[in-house]
Amino acid sequence: MQIREIMTESVVTAPSSSPAYNIASLMRDRNVGSVVLVDNATHPVGMITDRDLVICVLADAIDVSSPIERFATAPVITGDAGMDLEEAAALMVNHRIRRLPVVDDGQLVGIVTLDDIAVRTGDLEVAQQMTADVARAALPEFYFHQRGG
Repeated sequence: MQIREIMTESVVTAPSSSPAYNIASLMRDRNVGSVVLVDNATHPVGMITDRDLVICVLADAIDVSSPIERFATAPVITGDAGMDLEEAAALMVNHRIRRLPVVDDGQLVGIVTLDDIAVRTGDLEVAQQMTADVARAALPEFYFHQRGG
């Protein structure tokens, strides 16, 4: 099975120069936990999550009009639409990410999450192990190292 078969095609995106408060509002209004930052040609250039906003902006009392690119994970790890589900899952665990933007010829075409993989495979044990592997990596030391802190 390929990730194009289970990905969500409607990805919430924004320019990387967007102010942090716009991204927070976008997440609230669209009921999502992440936004893929894109360039003018819709190539993914970064990823921002609700956790990024809390830890990097709110907790440090950063001006919410600051450009979101300062707090984004970049470069963004992506999967190819033709990638096998198992390969995508391994990529996510290896990079300790819960969301994987999906590209086709460099263009953003969707997103797949650990939950998508868990539901599709129906293997709760594998899904729990993947989630645990990713969660272990979310310790502050790793988190701030990824963002240059």
